[in-house]
Amino acid sequence: MVMKENIIKSKSFAFALNIVKLYQYLTDSKKEYILSKQLLRSGTAIGAIVREAEHAESKADFIHKLSIGLKEANETEYWLDLLQQSGYLDEDSFESFKAEIKDLLRLLISIIKSSKQK
Repeated sequence: MVMKENIIKSKSFAFALNIVKLYQYLTDSKKEYILSKQLLRSGTAIGAIVREAEHAESKADFIHKLSIGLKEANETEYWLDLLQQSGYLDEDSFESFKAEIKDLLRLLISIIKSSKQK
């Protein structure tokens, strides 16, 4: 299965990189280790799963893998909300990450839907 221009691949990788930097900030500056670890796991998993989907064995496998990526993206949004609501994430950073994760969610949903229709 071929993904459109690999936009999802590049965006999910860039997002993972930002999540790693946020994790470093949260652990070094805020001394927050539990929520940030959860965020690190789900936020970096999205891109890894997208990469895995590139070599799916079938269309069904491709859709299944991206569906798992969608669940990870949804979970990441939860951790971002929680970090912001609990005061660990300032409003500007939160809005930036929120926009990125919403974009990834939209892309994943779109790719999954169009793949199911083909």
